[in-house]
Amino acid sequence: MARFTKLEVLQNFKQAGIVPVFYNADVEVAKQVVKACYEGGVRAFEFTNRGDFAHEVFGELSRWVAQECPEMVLGVGSVVDAATAALYIQLGANFVVGPLFNPDVAKLCNRRAVAYTPGCGSVSEIGFAQEAGCDLVKIFPAGEVGGASFVRNVLAPMPWSMIMATGAVEPEEKNLTEWFKAGVTVVGMGSKLFPKQDIASGDWAAISKRCRAALDIIAKVRK
Repeated sequence: MARFTKLEVLQNFKQAGIVPVFYNADVEVAKQVVKACYEGGVRAFEFTNRGDFAHEVFGELSRWVAQECPEMVLGVGSVVDAATAALYIQLGANFVVGPLFNPDVAKLCNRRAVAYTPGCGSVSEIGFAQEAGCDLVKIFPAGEVGGASFVRNVLAPMPWSMIMATGAVEPEEKNLTEWFKAGVTVVGMGSKLFPKQDIASGDWAAISKRCRAALDIIAKVRK
């Protein structure tokens, strides 16, 4: 069951501006990565449903996070159907993210008051998702559907929209400045935040440092 309310999750996203996106079949590696992000100031984390028995890893990670990183809002990503969403919600997911919009997932999450952020690639998809109660929508893959220009052009006629950009987001000042100047509420960031060499060598301090730098850039842009 979720430890944070839907409103708390959305407020967290809005304040922090960044949600790391990560998957690893080794729960110990996942714990270290979450801890590194936590120590770097991050307070939301998306564990993606991408491997065999991923839900088992998530279940153990969820219980660990509640004890070791109590302020961390842990959710699940890469969810495409309601059954999978239900499974992860039972394991403690505080939010659900998907690469596409599925009305059945929206119904399930609304029933459980869990934030659902679906992937959308057009203005119509964004509109349909909003009609289904999705407060925050994800443009995905962000770099391919039009980048920061797409965000600006969506917000012009639909200024109430809350948008997460995932894909083509990097922890660099020029990149983050472009996204946030365009009007995104939050960005999802994966491999650029967790280079393979850092994971392989266990350089968790480098991940913490990268998180802090990204958060500092976002805070600077928002002033």
